[in-house]
Amino acid sequence: MKGITTCLWFDNQAEAAARFYTSVFKHSKLGSITKYGDAGSQASGRPKGSTMTVEFELAGQKFLGLNGGPEFKFTEATSFVVNCEDQKEVDDYWTKLTAGGGSESVCGWLKDKFGLSWQVVPTALSEMLTDEDPEKAERVMAALMHMRKIDLAALEAAYEGSHAEV
Repeated sequence: MKGITTCLWFDNQAEAAARFYTSVFKHSKLGSITKYGDAGSQASGRPKGSTMTVEFELAGQKFLGLNGGPEFKFTEATSFVVNCEDQKEVDDYWTKLTAGGGSESVCGWLKDKFGLSWQVVPTALSEMLTDEDPEKAERVMAALMHMRKIDLAALEAAYEGSHAEV
């Protein structure tokens, strides 16, 4: 693997996570899977023959899943932004990423069943928040603060100054 690759440390779910993520995102694929041999097993305490690493690609971004044990956990300090073209795409990713034990948070954030944080946002949000009219941007931000999954129609209504329910 050349370039920059994001390494995600799992206890022992790297392969399951890679398979899950590649099923969620288009233009994704599994790569090489390495197993713990004698030396790696002895040094890490991980079972010989169990998955050590799995390479995978999500929408062109390279990742490496590492089964390193329970020492490190994911936090919201690291998240992945999923830029969506429309509400249908937001809904689709939201549903898939929260499936099987994921949890919703606020402002388009969620955690998947592996504890990894994602931000599922329409691309229009950035445009609205950076509008030259600060009142429009402020209304959008105020609406966003009341959401879990992002409701694009409600953000557009706030942007236009409508009094739609959020």
